[in-house]
Amino acid sequence: MDREQFWILIEEAREPALDTKDASGIADCASDLLASRSSPEITAAQQILWDLMADSYQNPLWAAAYVLNGGCSDDGFDYFGGWLIAQGRTVFERAVADPDTLAVLPDVRAAAPEGIFGCEEMLSIAWNAHQKATGQELPADAFTIRHPDLDPAWDFDFDDLEEMARRLPALTALYSY
Repeated sequence: MDREQFWILIEEAREPALDTKDASGIADCASDLLASRSSPEITAAQQILWDLMADSYQNPLWAAAYVLNGGCSDDGFDYFGGWLIAQGRTVFERAVADPDTLAVLPDVRAAAPEGIFGCEEMLSIAWNAHQKATGQELPADAFTIRHPDLDPAWDFDFDDLEEMARRLPALTALYSY
């Protein structure tokens, strides 16, 4: 499995979703689809998932998660990354490039100003798929998690409303926290 195949899997999991706001349901479907793959493919999907999480591990997205969720802990940011992956490749890549683009998503607009955007279940789709497919846990050494250094230019108090409005104007216009 490569990134392209992973994103196809996510899109296939999104197709039957009656409610695209149900990121947990998308994660469950993705896990079921992944369980039909071979053990090496499932293991590769786990690494791809964590590579995508590393791609999204950046202060501007953390700031966006802070605005959208009314605060954001370390775990909350991981769950936000899971939610972001559940939104599909296009949304993910746009948000990584410019987190303020999340403000145009219908689900984000509809949930304002009290949205909670997270999906812990997305982080375990490969674990669950491997367990279902093989009856065994995913090998712990089958993947690595890396957290890149955060951009020091975004190292400011996310409760500074003026600074957040300057950096994420569309999101802060929707969400007052």
